[in-house]
Amino acid sequence: MDPLLLVVSVTLASVVGLFIYLLFRQSRAPNKIIEELAGNARSTSDIVARLAESQAELTGRLAQISESQVAHQSKIAELMQTQEKEVTKKLEERLSEMMKSFGEGMEKSRVSQQNTMGELKERLVLIDAAQKNIEELSSQVVGLQDILSNKQARGAFGEIQLADLVKSIMPPNAYVFQATVAGNRRVDCLLTLPNPPGPIAIDAKFPLESYRTLIDSKDENDKKLARKALASDVLKHVKDISEKYIIPGETAESALMFLPSEAVYAELHANLADVVEKSWKSKVWIVSPTTLMATLNTIRAVLKDAQMREQAHVIQKEVSLMLTDVERLDGRVGKLETHFRLAEEDIRHIRVSADKLTKRGGKIEDIEVGDPKQEHASPLSEKSQPIIKLHGGKDF
Repeated sequence: MDPLLLVVSVTLASVVGLFIYLLFRQSRAPNKIIEELAGNARSTSDIVARLAESQAELTGRLAQISESQVAHQSKIAELMQTQEKEVTKKLEERLSEMMKSFGEGMEKSRVSQQNTMGELKERLVLIDAAQKNIEELSSQVVGLQDILSNKQARGAFGEIQLADLVKSIMPPNAYVFQATVAGNRRVDCLLTLPNPPGPIAIDAKFPLESYRTLIDSKDENDKKLARKALASDVLKHVKDISEKYIIPGETAESALMFLPSEAVYAELHANLADVVEKSWKSKVWIVSPTTLMATLNTIRAVLKDAQMREQAHVIQKEVSLMLTDVERLDGRVGKLETHFRLAEEDIRHIRVSADKLTKRGGKIEDIEVGDPKQEHASPLSEKSQPIIKLHGGKDF
């Protein structure tokens, strides 16, 4: 609603109310009422004039407010446009950075995937090669099992392993392979040790069939039967070695039975202790590759000690000669000490003579000649003797 109409309506309402009020005033005179109405009319015209002025002033202020509002809105619009441009620019920059980062990340991911795929291919190639090696090893293991199934091949396998161990530890002159002993018997290896104990025979045995039967057994009864068979085979080998290779006067009182399998050796000591004890009583020592290495190292130390004993007389002779040389050296050192002592005494005498000569030379330098007229006087006359004065001022 327009403010001017609002003011006019309020004014008319006031006039109507005043008129009604005057009608109800009965105590007043009509003239007075007319005067009051005239005064109210004049005041109403003044009010209308003031209202017109106020309306004009209000219209001006509204115009100013409208102009300032328009200017303010234009500034706000410019500011909004500027902010919108800045936001748009920042968004574009941010989007550009994000797109760049995303592109770099995708590129790195692509390179990484390519490298991973390359490494995966290389590993697959290695796995294929390893698979081929495993297949070859499997075939070789099958071949080894086939070889060990033959007794002669199994015996050769044990002899070769025994030879490798002996060659790696013992000196060449301490062993003989396939040596012949009494009764035209051949032993796999003979350790040539001096007496005592004498040569020790080593024979390789490999009771594989009974051990495989024991491993393949399912129930306890089958295992007991297989263990009995294994014990019987081992004791048979022990008896053969004891009868063939322990020869009084030619070999040592004991021999070694070499088992080229740690598993068979462990089974004997774990579950067949009576077999091991019987072998001890027969003077046959059962050894595995590991225990044979320890035994050979001990025998090597024994050989070294025996060689030292054999060379003991040579060492004693050399020590005696060395003592003679030491005594001769002591005599020569004593003579040299005597020469040094005489030379030191001669040097001391020379130093004494040199000191005397030095003192006499000093006295000669200190001599002063007296009156020149008495230089040619007779030395026999006391009056004509020259007066010798020293720097101390005394006459002599």
